[in-house]
Amino acid sequence: MSVAHIRTDLLTWYDANRRDLPWRAAVGEKPDPYRVWLSEIMLQQTTAAHATPYFVAFTSRWPTVEALGRAKTSDVMAAWSGLGYYARARNLMACARQVTETGGVFPSAEADLRALPGIGQYSAAAISAIAHGEATNVVDANVQRVIARLFAVETELPAAARELKVLAERLVRPERAGDWPQALMDLGALVCRPLVALCGECPIAPHCLARSRGEPQTYPKRRPKADRPARHGVAYVMTHARRVAMIQRPTRGLLGGMLGLPTSEWREGSWNMNEAVAAAPMALNWCVAGTVHHMFTHFSLTLDVLSGGATTADPSFLWMLQGEARSAAPTVFRKAIALGL
Repeated sequence: MSVAHIRTDLLTWYDANRRDLPWRAAVGEKPDPYRVWLSEIMLQQTTAAHATPYFVAFTSRWPTVEALGRAKTSDVMAAWSGLGYYARARNLMACARQVTETGGVFPSAEADLRALPGIGQYSAAAISAIAHGEATNVVDANVQRVIARLFAVETELPAAARELKVLAERLVRPERAGDWPQALMDLGALVCRPLVALCGECPIAPHCLARSRGEPQTYPKRRPKADRPARHGVAYVMTHARRVAMIQRPTRGLLGGMLGLPTSEWREGSWNMNEAVAAAPMALNWCVAGTVHHMFTHFSLTLDVLSGGATTADPSFLWMLQGEARSAAPTVFRKAIALGL
């Protein structure tokens, strides 16, 4: 297997087929480290299609890292709403502030990037390569899939992660260091897809061991997923004068720092109406509005939604206009607000 031929074939394909992404520099243009960093944080556990409108909105509102570093945390958290994994937004703010305080310049070395809040091993390698042209080894899920098929790696994920990284390292060279990981990512996204590999369109198909065995879709090998535990809770939609009662969730923990509806605890067993009313934050004439189902990374959540009209706006809550509340809330609470209204 010739590394030189693989690189030449893939980069030639990339030059003709590279995706047009809003965070990607045009051919011949110097990448903006701020835009590269922001996109990498947004793309963690998120597809490019889902992240794109958020990226466009963020860079329109905060076009530089200094602008983001001076922004209000509440504004950034609200703008992040719907992207999920909200610890990323908190780390985003911490990183932007730290970079702003040190002159507004992102370091180029992978090790220095990893010292910044919210930048892990993968993100540091990606930013270093794409923004600064450093020859780092960038391995995301798309790259793992390409490498697993190219070398027909039999070890199951997640145990195979180290082996795949070592194999990917064999293909890294200083030449076109920023284009190389993006070419691998685009190949995985456009051609070497999870369920249907388009081997007839793949520029490195002649080098691919999985294809030669006639079973590319079976790679990477994976252990069967364990069932997610189920939790149950109650969400309370309290309205007054066309406003909805919201709370600021604790900084630490799931959906930390986000605006949300008051809820009961989330437990294993379901709630009956008497329990739900007893746990309510106010004594109102509660009505059952429906049920919301939401999948988090480690568990599934079922929320029974109760709605009630308040005669006064209790100052212990944040009373927001209905449209504003829905815009600022994470997805699970947007669903509940929609039902409750």
